[in-house]
Amino acid sequence: MSDEPARDAGYADFLDAVEDETPYYLECSNGHGSLPPRHVCPDCGDSELSETELPEFGTIQAHNVVHVPTPRFQEDTPYATAIVDFGPVSVTGQVRGMEPQAVENGLEVTMDIDRTETDEDRVLVFDVS
Repeated sequence: MSDEPARDAGYADFLDAVEDETPYYLECSNGHGSLPPRHVCPDCGDSELSETELPEFGTIQAHNVVHVPTPRFQEDTPYATAIVDFGPVSVTGQVRGMEPQAVENGLEVTMDIDRTETDEDRVLVFDVS
C-alpha cells in the first residue's frame, strides 16, 4: 500500500493546469461557469461542460487573516485567504507575496500553486499583480 494520498482527479487536474499556466473553468452551454471537479452545471443541471480558459487576472472580493489554522496549515500562520472574482467564477486560496494584514479587497491578483510550509502539499495561491 502506498503512502501517497489518493488523487482527486478533477481537482488535481485543475491544480496541474494552474501550475502549467493554463488554468480553466468549466462552462455549460448556457454560459454558467464552475470549477472542477463537476459533472453537471450547478446552476442549470446541464451535463455538457467544456473547459474554458480562465482570465489571467482576478480581483479580491473578500479576505480574512487566519491566526488559528487547521493542523494542515499550522506552520503557515498567519496567512490571508481570499475569495477572488475571475469573471465567470470565484476562487478561494491564500494570498502570498505580501504581509497578510496588508491584503485589501479590490487588489488585482494572478493565480498560482505553492506548497504549504506544514506538509509541503500543493495549495492554490494568489500573487498580487
